[in-house]
Amino acid sequence: MTSAVTTDTSARPGYGQLLRTPGALGFVLPGFAARLPFGMLTISILLLVQHTTGSYGSAGIVAAVTGISMALSAPLMGIFTDRFGQSAVLVPVVLAHAAAVTGLAALALADADVLFLTLAAIPAGASVPQVGPMVRARWAARLEGSPLLPTAAAFESVTDEFTFVVGPVLATALCTGVHPAAGLVTEATLTLLGGLLFAARRASQPTTHAPSATGEKRAFALSYPGLRVLIFAFLGIGAVFGGMQVSLAAFSNEIGNPGANGLLYGVFAAGNMIAGIAMGAVAWKIGPRRRLILGYVGLTAAASVLWAANSVFLLGALGLVVGLFIAPALITGYTMVEQLVPAHARTEAFTWLTGSIAFGQAIAVILAGRLTDAHGSSYGFLVPMAATALALATLLALRAKLAPTAPSRIVNTSASAPGTEDTASAGVTPAATPSQAPRNRVNERGMGHRVPLTVD
Repeated sequence: MTSAVTTDTSARPGYGQLLRTPGALGFVLPGFAARLPFGMLTISILLLVQHTTGSYGSAGIVAAVTGISMALSAPLMGIFTDRFGQSAVLVPVVLAHAAAVTGLAALALADADVLFLTLAAIPAGASVPQVGPMVRARWAARLEGSPLLPTAAAFESVTDEFTFVVGPVLATALCTGVHPAAGLVTEATLTLLGGLLFAARRASQPTTHAPSATGEKRAFALSYPGLRVLIFAFLGIGAVFGGMQVSLAAFSNEIGNPGANGLLYGVFAAGNMIAGIAMGAVAWKIGPRRRLILGYVGLTAAASVLWAANSVFLLGALGLVVGLFIAPALITGYTMVEQLVPAHARTEAFTWLTGSIAFGQAIAVILAGRLTDAHGSSYGFLVPMAATALALATLLALRAKLAPTAPSRIVNTSASAPGTEDTASAGVTPAATPSQAPRNRVNERGMGHRVPLTVD
């Protein structure tokens, strides 16, 4: 099991210093290989089933069932991981997933009925390995007490952004340029190889959390109200991904240029990546709660005009703007878990958020597929608009629930800097005595704190 590393707090935390953490690359690289397929699964199923059935509605149902089953199984997988350890859960899961996805692809190529494809989608989704939350848990254990922890949170969120946006681009290129089933075959292969390599890195695994010897029960992650609010926000983000995947593909077919789908989604991906990297590099002067709400306001506004696009150039420009606003909401939401949920339930908490994205994506694929089949791609873009509006309304109504509740201790005790009036809403702890502040001052990057940071 891993042990915390000691970091020189006089150094300026950054991505380079983070990746020089002993043993970090040993789990970061296979972890990335194992989680990239997460972004490929839905679009690969959508494109393959649409190719074999000729219907976006049928393809949307199969893809949605995959996402729903993944969303339902993810928290349970997180609970088992916290209890039994990552390798014990991951090895059988990746083996099962590779077999299930291969079976689904074979049925689709054999022109099986949609009912059988839907049934095959259940184990394919339920067996998606929760590698992202596992990597986050390893960073948290490895960097306990280190000012590099917020940098790690930003790095992982940028990696998630890369997964969410580059995975579909890769899958689209494989399905349209190589073979309709190439996306699923690649997804299964990467999941298997990356998952086994990641599971083999046992030295960096966090300590398991066995039941208390006194019989005292630990609270589940979902019992913390702040996490429940974030789940609603992430459902809206998932709906953007799902609605964009279906509607961009339909729009490209409508204009007689199916290859434009990869270009349009690539521009959308570029917006995500640009904003994601910037989020990890900027030292923010406003707290995470306000950042989350402001980011979501921008996302909702951008998603509300997608339906009006009538050219590749305009749709690409609007997709770029939507991508730019996804990153602030997504990264800030993942970052807030550190303050809202205690250490014993964090893997479970991260799986709830990952599952929420998958669930939102699944529902959006169903709705956008039906609307696109009946009325065209413009109506499919109404799904991201409605979903983000509902999620934003929930955030605004329940923003008080985002105050930190997780037991924590102070890592950095720098004095508050001017312009940090939002520290109360950010959920930070007041600084220590002024005599202590200069010695411990660190420019917290990634999460954007120049004020005391709480971690487990």
